[in-house]
Amino acid sequence: MASSLPSRHRALVLEKIGAGFEVKTVPTPQAEAGSAIVRVLSAGVLSYHREIYYGQRHYDFPKPIVGGISAIARIAAVGPDAVALHPGQLVFADCVIRARDDPDSLFLTAIHEGMNERSKKLMRDVWRDGTFAEYAKVPLENCIALDEARLCKELGYTAHDLMYLYLLLVPYGGLRDIRLEPGETVIVCPATGGFGGAGVQVAVAMGARVIAMGRSEKELARLQQYVKKGTPGASVETVRLTGDLDADTSALQPFGPVDAVIDLTPPFASKSTHLKSAIRTLRRGGRVSMMGFVEDVIHWNVMALNITLKGKLMYEREDMVLFVKMLERGLFPKGKDFVDAKTFKLEEWEEALEVAAEYAGIGKVVVIEP
Repeated sequence: MASSLPSRHRALVLEKIGAGFEVKTVPTPQAEAGSAIVRVLSAGVLSYHREIYYGQRHYDFPKPIVGGISAIARIAAVGPDAVALHPGQLVFADCVIRARDDPDSLFLTAIHEGMNERSKKLMRDVWRDGTFAEYAKVPLENCIALDEARLCKELGYTAHDLMYLYLLLVPYGGLRDIRLEPGETVIVCPATGGFGGAGVQVAVAMGARVIAMGRSEKELARLQQYVKKGTPGASVETVRLTGDLDADTSALQPFGPVDAVIDLTPPFASKSTHLKSAIRTLRRGGRVSMMGFVEDVIHWNVMALNITLKGKLMYEREDMVLFVKMLERGLFPKGKDFVDAKTFKLEEWEEALEVAAEYAGIGKVVVIEP
C-alpha cells in the first residue's frame, strides 16, 4: 500500500568523515516486503553527532550516507506484507536495526555498523541511510505505532515533543532489564547529561525514588526542579560528584541501602569512580544496569553482597511498545513540563549539531525538521 511518493526528495548526505553534510536531492526509496517508507516529521540530533560525523569518535559506517538516527514520522508507504501499519499513521521510527535471521547482529542507523560482518553487510547493503531526510526507508518492526489522537490531541504533545522518546527509551531499556520496581530506590549516574536526565524522568514514571548524581550543582538543582514541577510528589534527591571515591560514597550512604543503579557514563568520563561509589551503597542482591563506558567497577561489595552487574545496549522492541503505553497513559509531564525542543531545518544542520553538543540534560532535545 502506498500514498503518492515523490520520485526524489531532499536529504543530508555525508560523503566522507569531516567533510560535513550536503543537502542533496536523491531518489526516494520504494517500499518492499518487510519495509515502510516514512515521511520524517522530526529527527533527533545526538549531543555527540558532531563528534561522530567529524571523526572525533571513531565509529565506522559506509559512505556516502544519509545521517540521522530515530525519528517521529508518518507512514507514507508499506510493503505488501504489512498488516497493521498503513499510510498516514504516526510512528516512532527506531534506529536499532537487527538482522531478522540473527538478532545478535545489530547496528545503529547512520552511527555505527555494528560488531560483526553480518551487521556490516546489513547496514551497507540494505539499511544504510538515516532520517536526516524528507523520506526514509525503515524495517516494519522498527515502526512503533503512536496513538495520535491520545498523544497529540488529548495530551498535547507535538512531533518535536515526542522525539524525546529516543533519549527516554535508552534508560528505560536498562531499568526494565534489571527489573526496577515501584517504590525502589535507584541511583542514576551521571544524571546531568541527555540520557542521564532522561533516566531520572523514566525512573520517576516507573514509581521509583531517584538519587541523581552529577558534577554540576546548577544542573542538579534544575533537574530536581524540572522533575518536581512536571511530576508533583516525585521523590528525587541529588548528590554532587567530587571525583573522590570515599567522599562520594559517604554522600550517598544516607540514602541507602539502595536497590539499583543505572550507569550512563559517556566515554570521556570512563575513568570516573562514581559507579564504584554507587555500588558501595547497594543492598544485598542489588542490581546495576551498565549502559555506559566505565572502565573499572569491580569492588568487594559485588561479591560479598551478591550484586548483579548487567550490561545493556539500547533496548528491545517490547520495551518500546510498553514505553509508548506508559506515555499514552499520561505517566509523563506534558508540554513544556515534558521537553523543550530546539528545531532546525535541513539547511541548518551545522548549527543543529553545534547546539546539540551543548544543549543536553533533562527535558532538552534538538531535532531536525526536514
